[in-house]
Amino acid sequence: MPQLDPSTFSPQLFWLAITFVALYLIMWRVALPRISDVLQERQERIDDDLQKAEQLKVDADEVLRSYERAMAEGRAKAQQVLHQGAEKIAAESAERHAALGEKVAGQMAEAEARIAAERDAALANVRSVAAEVAAAAATRLTGAEIPAAEAEAAVGASMEERG
Repeated sequence: MPQLDPSTFSPQLFWLAITFVALYLIMWRVALPRISDVLQERQERIDDDLQKAEQLKVDADEVLRSYERAMAEGRAKAQQVLHQGAEKIAAESAERHAALGEKVAGQMAEAEARIAAERDAALANVRSVAAEVAAAAATRLTGAEIPAAEAEAAVGASMEERG
């Protein structure tokens, strides 16, 4: 094999060195700048993306704070509306309760007046019946007729003594 012949080592080493230098220069002048440009563009794109992400994060935080503020205001307004509704309902309930109380008081007064009238009528009726019974009892016991006016006066006096 000619590659392993030591007499041809020096020309092979010479051409090997020239080839490596040529490849190095080509890589240094052509391929490495392109790779460097690609890496630089990639780094710039990554930096831009990071800046955009940071800006979007700031915007998202602001939107979140705005949303939370709006939610807090909405909750406060809802609580206020509920409180006002509860107060309104309580006021209407108190108003209706007072009106119903007045109506019931009026009906009770009317009922008490009717009861008093019926009681007076019943007492008057009891008085006349008691006078008739007393007159009939006295007539049976004594055999003498007692006038109705005297019997009513005696029953009235007896009722006044008892209450």
